[in-house]
Amino acid sequence: MDFSSDSRVVMTLDAGGTSFRFAAMQGGRRVTEILVMPSCGDDLDRCLSGIVEGFLLVRAQCPEMPAAISFAFPGPADYPRGIIGDLENLPGFRGGIALGPMLEERFGLPAFINNDGDLFTYGEAIAGFLPHVNALLERAGSPRRYRNLLGVTLGTGFGGGIVLDGRLPAGDNSMAGEIWLLRNKLDPGMNVEEGASIRALRRAYAAALIPPGEAPDPKAIFEIGMERRAGNAPAAREAFRRLGEAAGDAVAQALTLVDGLAVIGGGISGAWPLFLPALVAEINGSYTAPGGRRFRRLASTACNLEDPDGTRAFLEEMRRTIAVPGSRRKLTYDPLPRVGVGLSRLGTTGAIMLGAYAFALARLDGKG
Repeated sequence: MDFSSDSRVVMTLDAGGTSFRFAAMQGGRRVTEILVMPSCGDDLDRCLSGIVEGFLLVRAQCPEMPAAISFAFPGPADYPRGIIGDLENLPGFRGGIALGPMLEERFGLPAFINNDGDLFTYGEAIAGFLPHVNALLERAGSPRRYRNLLGVTLGTGFGGGIVLDGRLPAGDNSMAGEIWLLRNKLDPGMNVEEGASIRALRRAYAAALIPPGEAPDPKAIFEIGMERRAGNAPAAREAFRRLGEAAGDAVAQALTLVDGLAVIGGGISGAWPLFLPALVAEINGSYTAPGGRRFRRLASTACNLEDPDGTRAFLEEMRRTIAVPGSRRKLTYDPLPRVGVGLSRLGTTGAIMLGAYAFALARLDGKG
């Protein structure tokens, strides 16, 4: 999608569990500074006032009057109607809050809301990871191209989104891609978010060492694991390995349905050297049949595209020539289905804002 000639301005918001990030987009790029404000998610009045204030400050920086408001908010929600439901990480939103209609009345603009994981994935599909991988394939002379993308975000929660052939499948209840509700492999009585989030990482590091409330933040645990900072390095590495295993199990289950690339973002994604190998290894794991035979849990082979060896394996063409039965004709094909797993190319907030911007323009043009 090329937005370079579109002059419409869209105000955007990346709403996280701890902070809100506001900006405005025009021509496919950000035209204001990113304004960061605390979410105050446990106090509805302060949260709503902060959202209005953030958009007012961004509007004052816009080069021209905005055409719409479009932003990412966690679910559950009735996104088409702009109604936010009971949120786990923003407890002030209990009982249903008509956030979209409130903003439309306050600013006199159409307001579009969608899931943060969906908009992150949409942005990466438009101008991030998906075109990046297809460009690698083109340069390598491969005929393969990818059109489908699974996105996951690792941070305060474990978010997900799906893009199929350039479209966002919302689902009948606006809840497609709610990957955080998959079962936690490491503790099947819990959902996967309790194994693949900041709190899960801190709990895993603190186990048998210190009280969970005294565990350092993810950045510090990463530095400990990389032996750049004092602390229990084996415990830090094991905490990230467990996170990778839990997240990888969920990604593998989602990829059985999506059959596409997988992109990872969120605040923890920068620590990928300590969790991405375990995540990809879990996708490439196996099941055991009743007779003891083992078989792959995913029909495709997953390649770590942040690793040079994984990238080479992904790009390599394994050409096999076969004869057409009853004919002299022969065909050449690649018998190894592959999916690539890698990191956001736009940054999580950048991808979400681009996704929100593109989503708004599609809706304004009657295409969404």
